[in-house]
Amino acid sequence: MRLESLREGAVLAIDQLRENKFRSTLTILGIVVGVATVMAMSAVIAGVRTSITNELASAGPNNFMVARFNWNSVRISGDHNGPPWGNNPPVSPDEGVQLEKLPSVRRAIVGLDGNGEIVYQHERIPSAQIWGRGDGWHYFTTGKIIAGHNYLPSDVSGSRAVAVITKPLAEKLFGTLDPINRTIRLRGKPFVVIGVFDMTGNVFANLVKYGAFVPHTAALKYLDFDDEMLNLFVVTAQNATQDEAMNEVMTRMRILRRLHPGDPNNFELIRQEEMAKTFTKVTNVFFLVMLALSSVALMVGGVGVVAIMMIAVTERTREIGVRKALGATKNEILWQFLFESATVTFIGGAIGMVIGGALALIVHWLTPLPAYVPLGAVLAALGMAIVAGILFGLWPAWRAARMDPVVALRYE
Repeated sequence: MRLESLREGAVLAIDQLRENKFRSTLTILGIVVGVATVMAMSAVIAGVRTSITNELASAGPNNFMVARFNWNSVRISGDHNGPPWGNNPPVSPDEGVQLEKLPSVRRAIVGLDGNGEIVYQHERIPSAQIWGRGDGWHYFTTGKIIAGHNYLPSDVSGSRAVAVITKPLAEKLFGTLDPINRTIRLRGKPFVVIGVFDMTGNVFANLVKYGAFVPHTAALKYLDFDDEMLNLFVVTAQNATQDEAMNEVMTRMRILRRLHPGDPNNFELIRQEEMAKTFTKVTNVFFLVMLALSSVALMVGGVGVVAIMMIAVTERTREIGVRKALGATKNEILWQFLFESATVTFIGGAIGMVIGGALALIVHWLTPLPAYVPLGAVLAALGMAIVAGILFGLWPAWRAARMDPVVALRYE
């Protein structure tokens, strides 16, 4: 009997949608928008996470960083005494030279990050990324040199003002011209382009289109980069594990800084997976924001569900009276209208899933992000739609269940 009632509720819900197409469309529109938003954002975030994971893996799963502090655990406070890592001495290039002598370390690459204006004749990029790197920076950055060449160790030691620019920057500044050996200005200082780097396959390619890699020595000498924020990118030797390399690096750093056995480290070792976890936290925040926004759409759709179900209850008052006169219980009437309401929102959720999935495919085709819809997002979206239908259909269903059959039969 219960299954028959549920089937009847679904049939009645679909009949209501057919008979009142415009009203029903407005009703489920909010559900469609809410579910499509959840699906599309879940797909994008899942794609970004996958890209970040692949990017870090391509840089080497055993690689890690030596930094002045761990920015993954930085917290903003009102303490006027400065940050807790303020007394930590900056990481120095000389420490990188010493670390490269360790048997478990293949390379220790100096890294500095900044931004600034990049100009060539009348073309101007007001805020482009500028990476100050040692000559082995390509070990940490997915992509390939497609024109010219990378700068050499002699360019780094000689602080030469040379740059390897990204492919989009080359196209923006030079168009169809050959960029090699042309002079651009970074923060107003002349740098000669010696190479073009294609970041295809790198998730950051679309996030940071315009950028230039320069010797870190030139960045310090000409571009006023802050050497207090210098990092070392450590590439683990092939015959060593990450733990072995990190232990050796920690021991050598403590010796270089003359720390006693009881002294805490005044530097940080940051694993690749820690950076991935930090990014996951950031994407979770964005997902929660999108979830809150989609909830607003669901609320709007829920109000429409209440309206359409109240109208349905009013229009079917005599029917309810007849059913009760024939022996239908309050619970059967209640469940019938609840299931009818859930069916309406389920249909809206299904349409939203199709739209959200289509948006995910568009993102996957038009961008390097491997966007896909996780199974959890599908279940969550459908669950949200059904729960919304039950919650917002509860009052109309309860009103129908409480009707007096005698009064209902007299309704005109």
